[in-house]
Amino acid sequence: MKVSISRVIIGIECLLLFCTYLWYCQPKGITVASDSAKPEEKYIKWVDFTVPYEALQQAYELDVSTYEQEVHLNWIELLACLGARYGGDFGSYSSKDMKELGGKLTSGETTMGELTKDMKYYAYYLEAYTAVLGGMVGEYEIQVPKEDAQETDTGAQETGEKVWVKQYGLKAYSPIARGYEYQDYDDFGVSRSYGYRRQHLGHDMMGQVGTPIVAVESGYVEAIGWNQYGGWRLGIRSFDKKRYYYYAHLRQNFPFNKSLKEGSIVQAGDVIGYLGHTGYSAKENVNNIDTPHLHWGLQLIFDESQKEGNHEIWVDCYQLTRFLSQKRSRTVKNLETKEYHRVFEMRDPTAEEYKKRIGG
Repeated sequence: MKVSISRVIIGIECLLLFCTYLWYCQPKGITVASDSAKPEEKYIKWVDFTVPYEALQQAYELDVSTYEQEVHLNWIELLACLGARYGGDFGSYSSKDMKELGGKLTSGETTMGELTKDMKYYAYYLEAYTAVLGGMVGEYEIQVPKEDAQETDTGAQETGEKVWVKQYGLKAYSPIARGYEYQDYDDFGVSRSYGYRRQHLGHDMMGQVGTPIVAVESGYVEAIGWNQYGGWRLGIRSFDKKRYYYYAHLRQNFPFNKSLKEGSIVQAGDVIGYLGHTGYSAKENVNNIDTPHLHWGLQLIFDESQKEGNHEIWVDCYQLTRFLSQKRSRTVKNLETKEYHRVFEMRDPTAEEYKKRIGG
């Protein structure tokens, strides 16, 4: 019996020595991967969007004013360049910096490529800011009152008292329709306790029940229905799938535009629902929110694994809301159906491209 135990101990010692020998023989810095191991996928894991209204507006104006010029400034590239220069901290933003940047580029003194070639994180900020702002500025067609149509508008088409014109500029809208008052403040990240303690990952706009809510950007309905936290809510995905717009606490009994269903295509500025105070209830159609308001949120998605779970990326929409307030959709009520509709229709090229892509 003693011999057997000794042999076992000797065997274990030999095995440990052999394993130690293999470890020392293995080249350092090389990991032996199993067959099931997969290379880490590279995509942005986090975005802290701190661009202030003043920078958004100044970059936007430079973009629009140089449209169809020899040097057309791209507002997202301008913001990404300053973002890389500031290290993402726009607390030190100066309008002088934006003006000088635009001047150097339009004068031909330099190019964006030359300016940013040695900026280590420019590519990151460009991708991140494009994910936030990519669907907000561009070419589109819209109806305008006939008397407002300019001779310089190209491709004008008359429709009754309205005329279709081609335009370039801001094609995203404030989520609150024109003519309806609201109050808001920067409440992103404050504590919420219903269900479980968590951060508020959106922007609240307090207003009257029934206020028409419009789509910020063109996209398709990805979610519609009841959620115990958001009440009656809509989720609209941008056509490039980078942005998910969340509209929550919609009106009791009449929350959505009746034409909407999962997969419906909406244009920016379309009426999609009505302000309310539903939510904080596992039971449907319950008003458990004290103050009527719209909660709207913007989620960034660089990989589908980020859509739901612990890796979601939501951005602070307060400064964006200030920026978008310059474009509010005019609406009118149909007295028979009680629905609101936009007065001036819009044609977003990205929507037309999406329809072709899906065969619609």
